[in-house]
Amino acid sequence: MPETVLLIQMSVLLLVIGAFAGVLAGLLGVGGGIVLVPGFFYAFQTLGYDGDQLMQMCLATSLATIIVTSIRSVMSHNKKGAVDWDILRTWAPGIMIGAVVGVLVVSGLRSTTLQAIFGVLALTIGLYMAFGRADWRLGQAMPTGIARAAFSPMVGFLSVLMGIGGGSFGVPLMTLHGRPIHRAVATAAGFGLLIAVPSVIAFLFVALDPAMRPPFTIGAVNIPAFILVIAMTLITAPIGAKLAHAMDPKPLKRVFAVFLVLVALNMLRKALMG
Repeated sequence: MPETVLLIQMSVLLLVIGAFAGVLAGLLGVGGGIVLVPGFFYAFQTLGYDGDQLMQMCLATSLATIIVTSIRSVMSHNKKGAVDWDILRTWAPGIMIGAVVGVLVVSGLRSTTLQAIFGVLALTIGLYMAFGRADWRLGQAMPTGIARAAFSPMVGFLSVLMGIGGGSFGVPLMTLHGRPIHRAVATAAGFGLLIAVPSVIAFLFVALDPAMRPPFTIGAVNIPAFILVIAMTLITAPIGAKLAHAMDPKPLKRVFAVFLVLVALNMLRKALMG
């Protein structure tokens, strides 16, 4: 009976997390991963699945959901002709290599270390969302040659360390190099797929302590969390998109930036206490 109650509690928590992530993704165009990872962390920790590998499971499960959401997003953006396939094709090898290296690094780190890394990177993204300006530029064209060879694995690597798709790093990278925001968002959805597919395959072979993993976990990916969150985001993302058309998302982005900074600081606090 206690196990049944635990599964019900876990399901309810995950449905709420999935609904919240879906609305935010539709409303602000941010990937759900940046909400899902802390959401999974607090849910599984509350249910008693704590330990040195908790963050591995949160990152892996978040990335698994990104496979589905990225496919839908790329298909939707491609119908409008917004995806820059040339950037995707030329950046793909580096991004995928970076993602696999990210899994190798993540699998060898303790949960507290990964919490601290997530906290620092989320804080950086939150501050950029709050204070970044649309007219900031690093260049007028996307990096090529050696610069691309350096940047592309970094996008994949850092995204896996946070359990997110390509939006949080890919969109600023492209807009800072002169790409229009709508094309950057569309193309970054493709980055998400390039990051998530190889990393999730690798995460399926990461062994977690059986005493510290929830039921139906394959490698580091929790299957019930994946299914429930995907189900909810498919329902709630269109609601978020409708809200985005009904109101100005700019002040909402500032509010989300504050929320993200608070989540990041809380993660850092927990990491330091752990």
